[in-house]
Amino acid sequence: MKKGDKRNARSRYSHVFQYSVVGALYTRMAWAGLCCSMEKTMQPLRFSCNNRRPKTIRIPLLCVALVLLLFLASPATSCKEEEKASLLGFLDGLSQNSGLTTSWQNDTNCCLWEGIICNINGAVMDISLASIGLEGHISPSLGNLTSLLRLNLSGNSLSGGLPPELLLSSSITVLDVSFNKLNGEFHELQSTPKSGMKVINISSNLFTGYFPSTTLGGMKNLAALNMSNNSFTGELPSMLCVEKPFFMVLDLSYNQFHGRIPTELGNCSGLRVLKAGHNQLNGTLPAELFNITSLEHLSFPNNHLQGTLDNVGKLSNLVILDLGWNGLNGKIPSSIGQLKRLEELHLDNNNMSGELPSALSDCSNLTTIILKDNNFQGELKHVNFSTLSNLRFLDCRSNKFTGTIPESLYSCSNLIALRLSFNNLHGQFSSGINNLNSLRFLGLSHNNFTNITSALQILSKSRTLSLLLIGGNFKYETMPDYDTFYGFENLMGLAINECSLYGYLPNWLAKLKNLRGLLLDNNKLRGPIPTWINILSLLFYLDISNNNLTGDIPTELMEMPTLKSAHSDPIILKFPIYLKPFLQYRTTSGFPKMLNLGNNEFTGVIPPQIGQLQALLTLNLSFNNFHGEIPQSIGNLTNLQVLDLSYNNLTGTIPSSLERLHFLSKFNISSNDLEGPVPTGGQFSTFPDSSFFGNPKLCSPTLMHHCNSAEAASVSIISTEQYIDKAIIAVAFGMFFGVGVLYDQMVLSRYIYFG
Repeated sequence: MKKGDKRNARSRYSHVFQYSVVGALYTRMAWAGLCCSMEKTMQPLRFSCNNRRPKTIRIPLLCVALVLLLFLASPATSCKEEEKASLLGFLDGLSQNSGLTTSWQNDTNCCLWEGIICNINGAVMDISLASIGLEGHISPSLGNLTSLLRLNLSGNSLSGGLPPELLLSSSITVLDVSFNKLNGEFHELQSTPKSGMKVINISSNLFTGYFPSTTLGGMKNLAALNMSNNSFTGELPSMLCVEKPFFMVLDLSYNQFHGRIPTELGNCSGLRVLKAGHNQLNGTLPAELFNITSLEHLSFPNNHLQGTLDNVGKLSNLVILDLGWNGLNGKIPSSIGQLKRLEELHLDNNNMSGELPSALSDCSNLTTIILKDNNFQGELKHVNFSTLSNLRFLDCRSNKFTGTIPESLYSCSNLIALRLSFNNLHGQFSSGINNLNSLRFLGLSHNNFTNITSALQILSKSRTLSLLLIGGNFKYETMPDYDTFYGFENLMGLAINECSLYGYLPNWLAKLKNLRGLLLDNNKLRGPIPTWINILSLLFYLDISNNNLTGDIPTELMEMPTLKSAHSDPIILKFPIYLKPFLQYRTTSGFPKMLNLGNNEFTGVIPPQIGQLQALLTLNLSFNNFHGEIPQSIGNLTNLQVLDLSYNNLTGTIPSSLERLHFLSKFNISSNDLEGPVPTGGQFSTFPDSSFFGNPKLCSPTLMHHCNSAEAASVSIISTEQYIDKAIIAVAFGMFFGVGVLYDQMVLSRYIYFG
């Protein structure tokens, strides 16, 4: 997947979370704006009604008075008939009103209706109907409410367009219709200079077309505009900040804007939040942008931006800087140390290079540093991590860092996730790593670390570690085993793959009771699969392929509870895990339930009990020495998406039961000794001929060996009779033991937990 096409480098979950934080800022600014309007001052919002200590008592008292006026208004106040008519017009436009009819029609006084607040004159001033399941259209009749200050219809399923009467209202100060299904284009409408609009939030809808810059032109008091997560097109507006002294928040992310970032944005001298990530913007970050010294959040990820960050030191108030997934180059400048308030630094997936500046140590408020997938080099010890006591997430994956892990990093006691995979680090693990008392995610794979015995002894002492990825190190060492082993109490995922380790599957693995995923592939391990494997009752992802393992498949492997049940509760991963170069997983529920025993020296038959593992999505038994027939019971694995039985010594026919595998997308039985016709039902018509090569006795219209009618009929009858016999036995068995099996499943379901 190309960088430019990647619109979900961060999950939608994180986008909504960030929105909620900014939304709180919107609400705060809205109240501040009302207070300032009451005071009839034109001071910037940040100098009047914010959380700082006020210079005078008068303005906060007015804010309190306004709140009391809203909530202590006499309940006996009756709404005006014209107000009531406008509200009923809105109700008529709804196809699903979530019970509003009961509230709005049983009482004649609309000031007592759900979500309605009136002033002392009986005029509607506040409509708050967020997240109550409304469907239908927004009626233009709401524009007739001449005293309406705030309208919140967010989090519903409203569709159709946004009535222009609401945008052109002279009374509305806060308009929030976010998280609906509104659509259509925003037509260019000339707003009146009398507009009191302060906050517009139309995010997370289906709007299209160009940016309505003319409509916003007359909104002199506008403080916040959120148009994110729509399908707006065209270039970013260049004159947005003209005559808007209070403008503070602009969010245009997750749209289809293109072109360059306009230099005129530098005129937004009071801007605190500027977000336009996940668009198609190109060019460089204009120098004028770095003159907005009030900026606290600058976010342009997932675009096509180029250039350097030489001027970033001017933005001394920055708290969040997110420029990931672009084409930026050059170094991180030493002036980064001037950003004393910086908490999050995201520069991942660019073309940046050079050593990390020591001045990064001066950003003592940093909680997040994401630098993965660049060309940074040099030693990490140039940064004194002991000054970054708030650091929680550090990701330097896929760079060119050398040297050892700096000891100063182990003083970051709040570190939750650390990933240094795919670099050129070396040395042995230090016991200092156990000072990271909050560490849950540790990714150090594909470096040049040595002494796996010492590494596991040190790491096993961690009581918090839940995911450990150390594959691609410890080349040609021996997998350690211990007579006594304690530790890894909370470990859920372990990857010691691609190390070329000698030895056996170690017995200490049996003590990892919380293990969900185990990757030991691409080593030189030998011996059988131990019979204690089913003790790992939560294990659902097992990859021991490409080793020298021998023996039969133990029946204990067919008793894995989590491979029998499709249920799983997701675990949110601190960093995505890459199984292939561009195949990443952010939750454990995304991992396929997999059993990969391929490319070993296993013998015997494929046990018929394998049909019990009905949660399996991937089954790979290829490149082994299995013989006998393909079990009919594999047809019970109805969730299966990948089945690879190639390069074995299997005989007999392809079971007709495999036609029931309707989700099967990859199928390979090549290089066996199978015979008879290839089934034509289910997914079999979609598989290429290469899936069947190396079986000279197989026949089908597309293979070299064409089936004659007698051969096809004979095999069909035999297959059907065998299936009927087994079905009759299964039904009888099920009737006899049905109650017991049901009870077992009920008990097991209590223990199948992935959270």
